[in-house]
Amino acid sequence: MAVANAGGPARTYGNWRRPTSPGLWQLGALGTGLLLFFMIIEILLMATAGLVPALVGALIGGVAFLVLTVKDRHRRSIAQRVTARMAFRRHRKRGHNLYRSGPLGQLPWGSFQMPGLAAPSRLSEWTDSYGRKFALIHVPSTGDYTVVFSTEPDGASLVDAEQVDSWVANWGAWLANLANEPGAIAAAVTVETAPDTGTRLRREVENHVDPDAPLVAQAMLREVVDTYPEGSATVRAWVSVTFSAAVRAGSRKRTPEEMGRDLASRLPALSQSLHATGAGGARPVTAAELCEMVRVAYDPQAARLLDAARAAGESPQLQWGEVGPATAEEHYDYYRHDSAVSVTWAMSAAPRGEVYSSVLRDLLAPHRDVDRKRVTLLYRPLSAARAAHIVEQDRRAADFRATGSARPSARAQIDQRAAHQAAEEEARGAGLVNFGMVVTATVTGSDRLPDARAAIDNLSAAARVLLRPVYGSQGSAFASALPIGLVLPRHLRVPQEIRESL
Repeated sequence: MAVANAGGPARTYGNWRRPTSPGLWQLGALGTGLLLFFMIIEILLMATAGLVPALVGALIGGVAFLVLTVKDRHRRSIAQRVTARMAFRRHRKRGHNLYRSGPLGQLPWGSFQMPGLAAPSRLSEWTDSYGRKFALIHVPSTGDYTVVFSTEPDGASLVDAEQVDSWVANWGAWLANLANEPGAIAAAVTVETAPDTGTRLRREVENHVDPDAPLVAQAMLREVVDTYPEGSATVRAWVSVTFSAAVRAGSRKRTPEEMGRDLASRLPALSQSLHATGAGGARPVTAAELCEMVRVAYDPQAARLLDAARAAGESPQLQWGEVGPATAEEHYDYYRHDSAVSVTWAMSAAPRGEVYSSVLRDLLAPHRDVDRKRVTLLYRPLSAARAAHIVEQDRRAADFRATGSARPSARAQIDQRAAHQAAEEEARGAGLVNFGMVVTATVTGSDRLPDARAAIDNLSAAARVLLRPVYGSQGSAFASALPIGLVLPRHLRVPQEIRESL
């Protein structure tokens, strides 16, 4: 949602809201229902068993109430933190945090399969109606199919503010129209910064240098090739769109062949619509390119080998079963994989108040204390019917919290006005999208992790987003930051709706 800035032509953005459920204090609808049920049990217990058993029951219920309602700044209760730590301890005790693949690994088929949630994924390649090959990722456990677009963002440097506002508006329209795409359930934007090996620059200069050029010019080019890669970085961006095998709830799930034929005719329109969002030239990613990207993510040292192979005129032939790490070890607060160590954060709160379109600029830019940085914005578009239901539910919840007290807090009143504004804009035709963010910082050794953590903390503060390390699930969070179509809410054992209503 956009608001014109009265102090100038700059435009600000804000009014992001977390889905809420009406309830008492910090509880949602389900938590409030459990509290009322416990109060009824307490009354019956006092009437039948006496005062002492009732007091013991009240003590137990009070502790349970505090465990559910006392939350930290990331809105995680004591019960959630304790459950996550206990689950990881059980996970580590069983040895599930260790991964060994390859011919001498623990996998019976001897391949370098990806670990965790990405293990059952399958990759196939198809050709769209423009004759371009595209990779199609299939996750059988959830029935999801994902296509990935490689983009070349123009950037906001030396660009008029009107053009930036147009890009932002078109991006919002692209996300809103995604809800009308049959079967589309999620989208993600991944921006990765990594050190440049210099191989591409050397190959480009060697292929285009004129042997008859002056010696001074040739010497200057050789010096540029030798010195430019030091300290330079590459920035790459991908946009992935995930589709469900079933067009609607209860319908038949489509096979990979049916999805390949269906998406082949729809990809050109999706890629063309990305041009107006500032994404630059968008094209589908082939299976070979996707395999190389995932392989380098798990083993950054492989980037030099792949660049050297292309410089020698060879085309690396990687299969989907060869892109995983040879060894991986998941710790409570970091993830070790092949030649690198990574830490992944998840966004727990969007920026409060109003921000400018450049709020994420520093977070997306390369940083000297982080070898590889991957920032992934996750989107889940909502249908018009679902959006109307959610905004009305949020409006009723905000009214309940504001009118449930004789002296409501200022935050409750601001939240009430924001909920009414969101409902009005949705009624006028605005789309509704759930969004999140995952940030992965990769370094070459564990001794550099403190510097990487401090860098991300500073960058997130500048971006006005609240990030928290994904404690106990670093492996899954690392995979979710890759553009391979993992929609984490569809992998949860407890549905997200139940979590929000507690």
